[in-house]
Amino acid sequence: MTVSVPQLRAFVATVDAGSFTGAAASLGVGQSAVSHAVAGLEREVGGSVVRRGGAAATTPLGDRLLAHARSVLASVDALEAVVRPATARGTVRLAAVPTVCQGLLPRLRELWAVTLPDVDVQVYEGDDDEMPEWLEAGTVDAAVLVDPTPVPDGGVVVAQDEMAAVVRRDHPLADLPALTLDDLHEDGLVAGGGGCEYQIQKLHELDGQPFRYAHRVREMSTMFGMIERGEGVSIVPTLGRVMLPPDLVMVPMARRLERTLVLSGPSSRAWHPLARALVDAV
Repeated sequence: MTVSVPQLRAFVATVDAGSFTGAAASLGVGQSAVSHAVAGLEREVGGSVVRRGGAAATTPLGDRLLAHARSVLASVDALEAVVRPATARGTVRLAAVPTVCQGLLPRLRELWAVTLPDVDVQVYEGDDDEMPEWLEAGTVDAAVLVDPTPVPDGGVVVAQDEMAAVVRRDHPLADLPALTLDDLHEDGLVAGGGGCEYQIQKLHELDGQPFRYAHRVREMSTMFGMIERGEGVSIVPTLGRVMLPPDLVMVPMARRLERTLVLSGPSSRAWHPLARALVDAV
């Protein structure tokens, strides 16, 4: 079996883009070249890896190969970066949770634009638990990890924030100096949203309460919409302040819970040199 890097690159790009057309655009080649490369991979592995006739999702065989393909490509990209000239140049994939994408990455990207002008930082947004998974699988080259234990070798703390309640500006709780979980449960706690659920669970644990909520959502925009309509209140990290609609405010929690945010590369494989460059620049 002889599998080539272009075949793996075409396969991963097709899955990520959801189509051969999208993969061709991202790779800067023709659609026929992508289709030919994927077909060649399928001949080598003895089966179909991508479903045709709709969104280009992986087959069971393709699903088993995908993580390995990403790992191979990450290693190849790292090797190529090592043998390039000393000037940092190229694309690096960085994962972060929504509050970090909105409240911290703009400042970091401004810094990197000055210190690493030839590096293109591609941002991948996900939840807390997806960050280490993507990092170790080679989906991304670096990530801003939330409260990693222990801090990965080579990682650097880039920020700390804490959890705060979010209520409507005209809510009676908005004028209080600090709020408790009991205060929030009286109005209906909206849990989840942008990877915040773990911290909400931790606050319940610290208070000696079972984790409970009135609503559970995934997207922060959904959470904020529910709070705006008076359907509940929530708890989010203070970096999320920049995401609040005008009629919502943050109120400190009586029990403080901090987050530590660490910029790092993977623990189970060699770092991409550009991931190291990002860390060294902050």
